[in-house]
Order: sequence, then structure tokens, then C-alpha cells
Amino acid sequence: MKAHDGMYIGGAWRPAAGQDVIEVVNPVDEQVIGTVPAGTAEDVDTAVRAARAALAEWAATPPAERAARLAALRDVLAARADEIAETVTAELGSPLKFSQAVHAGVPIAVAGSYAELAATYAFEEKTGNSVVHHEPVGVVAAITPWNYPLHQIVAKVAPALAAGCTIVVKPAEDTPLVARLFAEAVHEAGLPAGVFNLVTGLGPVAGQALAEHPGVDLVSFTGSTAVGRQIAAIAAGQVKKVALELGGKSANVILPTADLAKAVNVGVANVMSNSGQTCSAWTRMLVHRDQYDEAVELATEAAAKYGDRIGPVVNAKQRARVRGYIEKGVTEGARLVAGGPESPRETGYFVSPTVFADVTPDMTIAQEEIFGPVLSILPYDDEEDALRIANGTVYGLAGAVWAGDEAEAVAFARRMETGQVDINGGRFNPLAPFGGYKQSGVGRELGVHGLAEYLQTKSLQF
Repeated sequence: MKAHDGMYIGGAWRPAAGQDVIEVVNPVDEQVIGTVPAGTAEDVDTAVRAARAALAEWAATPPAERAARLAALRDVLAARADEIAETVTAELGSPLKFSQAVHAGVPIAVAGSYAELAATYAFEEKTGNSVVHHEPVGVVAAITPWNYPLHQIVAKVAPALAAGCTIVVKPAEDTPLVARLFAEAVHEAGLPAGVFNLVTGLGPVAGQALAEHPGVDLVSFTGSTAVGRQIAAIAAGQVKKVALELGGKSANVILPTADLAKAVNVGVANVMSNSGQTCSAWTRMLVHRDQYDEAVELATEAAAKYGDRIGPVVNAKQRARVRGYIEKGVTEGARLVAGGPESPRETGYFVSPTVFADVTPDMTIAQEEIFGPVLSILPYDDEEDALRIANGTVYGLAGAVWAGDEAEAVAFARRMETGQVDINGGRFNPLAPFGGYKQSGVGRELGVHGLAEYLQTKSLQF
């Protein structure tokens, strides 16, 4: 076990204000692998002041120089990719290959994309007799989740720095080690002191202090819808800008003309990825009644292949939550065709890959985000019925449509109330905007739309 001391504030590691620590547990073997300081409101205040002190100079730094700093950061992350992957595997339990490809690979790509955007974005434009300036919004508070611990940090830090903002990050308490590694990378890349600051701590203490701090101009939060509402309420009291990426209950709509076997297999893989701990996971599979029995059989066979291929969920609390939903599904009459609430191992926070058939749209498992390896398969009668079911939750983060004709899939996707839809298994694009409709959030991340969240606009008339 390694004890990590201090907070990264003002370009250096500084002692924490308090003595309390947070234990970091490996969810595979339930052993403590390290500790980090439990930050206080005093630590948060010191970090925000450091960010505020660095703001004017960083905002005035030419975009080309900011781009060069981000490119240097990308290169450091790339050089430390193996260490990043191993760290995420240790504190999240993700299989190493997935950590290498996704938890390390995607943040490197995102950092690189913002290095390019910072160099090419039109921070000034002319319209009529006006010159419009796009300026940094100011000091950013980033409160990030545990499920994609480095990606969610980079998806906030990179656009904020590209825009000329300074930032304070409060990472999730379950996965703070890779956040500390990121702070080391920031230091190695030579970013100016105070531009990036890191405070580890608990959400109700450090997170709330950060959201409430009057020196913060924007709060960017990724996590549960319940906490997102609390942050929005805090921000409203100060008329403070927020960017919220919240929950999801995404629909995977398989139209009758689709390649059923491919759509089902990719759909199951999507849900099992990262042990189901993905806000955009397609956790509702919608299949026409004429193909329903075949789809259930295919999904059952596919889920069986993931028994020893997925990692655990992040902690005991999350395991209990997922098991509770599985038990709720059985109680409400859904048919369990794979997996179940029993743990497949004696040690570790593992949940069996689980598939439910005969799910109705009003069931709890079809309406609420489970955040575990649990798939619900729902039948539909026709396209309008499928659309009603797909749009029939409070969420609207992501989704998928499969059809033999791409135009048919696109036409359906255009009617879905969701922020991102994959057509026939479309690949992840780090330049495309990511974010939700309805209670899935406010604002967008990634690409030029993600950069815009960290900018404010000033018009000069001539």
C-alpha cells in the first residue's frame, strides 16, 4: 500500500489542510492499495485562489502556445500509457487490455484533438459591423466520476485549457490514483503554475465546497442525475454556468431489416463493456416481436461468453445496488435468461453478466439506470411502438439503431430524443459532441462543441 500525500496546487504538491485520508481499494481482491488526502473546504479555497491567480496570464497566452502545451501533455500521457492503464486496472478493476485501449488510449486522443483545436479555432470573428470575441469563461471546477476516471478528467481539462480557462479538479474518491498521475503529467508537460490544480476528497465535502465557491465561474460535473440536480441548484444561487453530463438509459433499436445476429452481439458487448459502468450503454434492446425469441436466444448465448471476461464493479456499494436491481427485475416479472444476483466469485465486487427477457417499458429495470452488466430486452409491435418505447424514459444520452438500409436507420435516429445515436454500429468519434437531452444533462463534451462550453462571447460594434 502506498500513502500519497498532498494536493497539487499552484504547480506543486502541498500538504493537505487536514489529516484524514481516503483508502483506495482494488475491487478485484478487496485489498487497500493506497491512500490519498481527504480534502477540505480549506484545500478547495487554496486551489481556487491559485487558479484565479493564474487566470489572467493563461487567458492572455496566445492560442498557439496553449496548443503547444496541450500537445506536450498529450505526449507525456502517451509515454506513460502503460502506467495509466495499470493504475486504472488496479483502482477500477478494468481488464488490462480494456484499460490500455480505452482508459489510456481515449484520453490521449482527446488531449491531442484539443491541441489541434486550440491552434485552429476562430477565437475572433467578424459579423456585420461587429467583431465577436470568444473568451475563457474563467475558473472551472471539474468534478469527475470513477467509471472512466482519466477520460472524464481530460474531457474537461483539455477544452478548458484550450479555451484559456484555469481549472480545479476533484476526482472521484474511488479512483483518485490516476488523477494524481495526471497531475504529474501536467507538471512534466510544463504547464504554468496554477493553471491546473487537483484536490482529492469526498463529494459532500470537497465537491460541494468546490461547487459553492464564489471564485468558480463554471462547474463541469459528470455523475448521477441526483447529484447533478444539487449542483445545478447551487450554481443557480450564484447564476453560475454549469455543464452536466448525467445518467442514461439508452435504447438499442433493432429494426426488422437489420442483421439481427450482429446487432444483438454488438449490443450485448456494449452493455458488458467496462462491467456495464457506462452512462451511454445501450441497456435496453428493442426487438420486433417476430424476431424476439431469436434475439433473446442470441443475447443469452452472447452473455455467457462474458462470464470471465469482464471485471468487477467499482465497490461493494455498487455491487449491492446492481444486485438490488436484478432482484427487482425478477420481482416485477421479467424473465432472467442469463446471470442473476448471485456473485460469480467469493472475493471481489463481481456481478454476473445478466440478461432479462419479457421486460415491459414500465418496469424499474427499463426505466432506471443500473450501472452494471445488466441488459433488458423489450419487444415492440411496429416502428411507432419502438419509437415510443425508446423515448419513454427521463433520459436521453445515447442510443443505437440497426437497419438493412442506412437511410432507414438514420430516419429513425432523427426522431429519437437523445444526444448521440450510433448507426449500424458506428464507431466512437472523439471529435463529435457528447451529451444528453432531458435529465441526461446540460451542455456537450468533446470536439468544438465541448470547447464552446468553456467560452463566453463578447461583441464589439464599430
